[in-house]
Formats: sequence, C-alpha cells, structure tokens
Amino acid sequence: MDIYARINILGGLSVRLPHGGLDEAIALDNDPIGRAKGWAKQGVDYMHIVDLDAAAYGDYQNRGLINELIEELRIPVQVAGGIRSEGEAERLIQAGAWRIVMGTAAIENQLMVWDLCREFPEKIVVELDVTPEEEIATRGWTYNSGRFLEEVLIEMSAAGAVAFFVGEVGRDALEEPPNFGILAESLSTVDDPVIAAGGVRNLEDLRRLVQLEAAGRRLSGVVVGREVTAGRFTVEEARQVLDGGGPMQAPGGVTATRTSVGVSSLEAALEFYRDALGFSHLRSASDGVSAAVVEAGPGQHLELVEGGTSRPDSLAFSVEEPDRWKDHLANLGIPSSADEDGLVVVDPDGLRIVLE
Repeated sequence: MDIYARINILGGLSVRLPHGGLDEAIALDNDPIGRAKGWAKQGVDYMHIVDLDAAAYGDYQNRGLINELIEELRIPVQVAGGIRSEGEAERLIQAGAWRIVMGTAAIENQLMVWDLCREFPEKIVVELDVTPEEEIATRGWTYNSGRFLEEVLIEMSAAGAVAFFVGEVGRDALEEPPNFGILAESLSTVDDPVIAAGGVRNLEDLRRLVQLEAAGRRLSGVVVGREVTAGRFTVEEARQVLDGGGPMQAPGGVTATRTSVGVSSLEAALEFYRDALGFSHLRSASDGVSAAVVEAGPGQHLELVEGGTSRPDSLAFSVEEPDRWKDHLANLGIPSSADEDGLVVVDPDGLRIVLE
C-alpha cells in the first residue's frame, strides 16, 4: 500500500479543512512548496495536491504555484481540483503532473473523461466524495449529484480510469473512523486500484485499512495529512504498519475505573496495563517497593503492587468502540470474549477485565 500526502491550497496558502467546508478553512502556512518538500523528505510515495479555489469556485489563481511545485518536487505529483476541461487536463499533464484527478467532471461530463482516458492512458484518476447515503458530492462538496457510488464506479472503470480515490464527505479525520463500508464496497465493485482518500485517526485505523479486504482485493493506497502533522504518528511508523508491523496503539477512550489491584509480577502487569490497555505509566515506587502507578484517564489512577493482597473479583473499564478494542487485542495476540457485561479479557494473573 502506498502513502499519499495531501496538501490543500486555497488562495496560495496551505490550509486545513476540519469538516471539508471552505468556510472552516484554517491557514497552515504560506509556503505549499516547502510543505510538499517536507512531506517528500519524510518518505511519502506521492503528493496529492488539491486546488480548492479551482474546485469550488472555478478560480485558477493557484495553477502557477502548482506548476512550480510539480517542477521542484522529486516525487510524483497528482493534481486535483477544478479539472473540468480537456484543455486544462492536457495542460497539467504537459506541465509534468504524474496523474490528474477528475471529480466533478466524472459526474457532469463523462464523455470528456472517456476521451481523456483514451488520450492519456494511466493518467486519469477519478475521485469520489461520498455522503453517508453513498451519494456522490461534487464541486468541492458543495453539491449533491443525485448519482451513487456503485453506478459511478462501474461507469468510470469502463471509461478507463487508472484508479479511484474514495472518501466520505464531512468526516473529521482526527475524530471519526474511516467509512470502511464504502471502501469495501468500492473494492468489491471494480478491479481498479482503490485509495482511501479521507485520512485516519491513528495507527490502528491505518492497520484496519491495511487488513481491509473485499472480493479478494485490498486497498492500494492511503492519504495522510493532518494526522501526521498533529503528531498522531509519523510517516515512518505508518510505513511500518503498511509493511505489517509498527507500534501497537491502544484505541483509547477509557473513561472510568472502579478499583486497583495487586499483581504477582510488576513487569508483566505493566506490559499488560501500559502496553496493551494504553494506560500511562506515571511513576514507580522507590526504597525497594515493587509498585507502580498507571493512569487510565485524567485523574483516574491504578496502583499495581507486586505481591499485593488486594485481589478483586474483576476490574471494569468504560471504553469507546469495543469492536476496535477487540481488533486491537487480537492484533496483540491477547484472547478476548464478549458477554452480557462487555468485552472480557484477563490480565497476566488471570484477573477478569471487562471493557464495557
């Protein structure tokens, strides 16, 4: 799976769109070229540049900047946004764009896309911005097209699109998981490469994308951006996950604990509570006392005492998204089961842990 870094350009600036709306745009810097070079230095495979002015307003003020970016960058550059004519498509390809991305045109002018796919084979990517109802949005997410995912995938695959970028409209990539259902449907509908365009919250979301399979097919790429600049993970860590490894990050979302516990081995307990459940290791006791304090959530501390006699029947933690916890534990090789109380796992001493 390849890594694409995304840069949104609006009025010559790199911007962030928390929920996709241009009225929410947050300026990041005034040097998109420097930003792109930074991504290349981190080791991404491709740059995905989106001209928001062209996409939403038909304003091509950023095209000179994009030409310069294509010329200076040493990795392939894919350009999206406002490519709605054969002349504009040809101009960008002649300027050196590795690929160009057609979104609105794939809905509103399919005959042109067919012609471009014949004239420029292996150059035309179709991007589909999908609502939760699987309707395709166009013109920078400002219009609903009345067309739906499956039918457009089939039409554009027949036209000769080299790949499909698929993402969900309005999703906040740092707060909401990818729409795995939409991506799975795309994989099962066409044989062409499908790239997850919407970003991920963390490495566990990325790991799920790597493992996603439908009709015997897997995703060929993923777009990253804000999750890396926000410090959720690095490009190097993402690469490790794509290669089948990488650090395991507990899903988080722990909101309550009920008690503390004594343990037979502090080292084994710390490995479980800190590394598997994601608790923060705050401090270890001194003066020969084998104990440690971990934090489940803000102000919610759990003291682990080696040889301690406090052995409750069970521990319970309130968590978000138990299904993601089940996948996380499975990836670590830790058995779990579901019962009426919630997701059940046992610690190294056999203590029953309920994630509810």
